[in-house]
Parts: sequence; C-alpha cells; structure tokens
Amino acid sequence: MPARTLELLRGTLDLLILRALTRQPLHGYGVMRWIEESTGEALQIEEGSLYPALYRLEDRAWVESDWGVSENNRRARFYKLTAKGRTQLKTEVREFTRFARAVFQALEAPEPA
Repeated sequence: MPARTLELLRGTLDLLILRALTRQPLHGYGVMRWIEESTGEALQIEEGSLYPALYRLEDRAWVESDWGVSENNRRARFYKLTAKGRTQLKTEVREFTRFARAVFQALEAPEPA
C-alpha cells in the first residue's frame, strides 16, 4: 500500500457508495470497508466524508435507509440502493469511464516538443 492514500476526485465517493450498495444493504462501516477492500486498501474513506455523502445520496433519493442490527449486535442504519439510484449508478459509471479514458489518452499522448 502506498505511504499516502489517493485523494478522491469530486463525485467519485458517490459513485463508489452506489456501487457498494448494488448487492445488498450495508451500514456505513460496511460501505467504508467494501470501498477499502475492493480497492486493495488504496482508498481509505474517513467517516467525516462518508456520512455526509450517504445523507446527500439519501436526500437525492438514490439510497434509502432503515435501522437494523449489525453483525456486532449493535443498532445501525442500513443503506439500500433505490431504483433511481441504480439508474444514476449507470449514468455515473458511463461518465466516469469516459473521463478516465480521456485522462489516460492525455497521459499516453506524445510529449510536447
């Protein structure tokens, strides 16, 4: 793992949260762990970034939440992707992929003379 973690581009956290919720509802810590594990620990998400993003996604009706009991037998809020969120995820993936391809194209371009 690199000594410093990668900084997320604006909007990338929303995309990663939506992706984390595609299989099953998760509580905030579960979302955070999925992102860390699925990126080989390259991305470390802080609670101070995660929870405001979850609330923002809930305000947009891309996710909804209900209280439940975590695997540690603690009360936790579980977030679930909505139909609107699934549609938004497809849009976000398409736009991010286009953006990433453009960045790689620029990085692979010949150096200026």
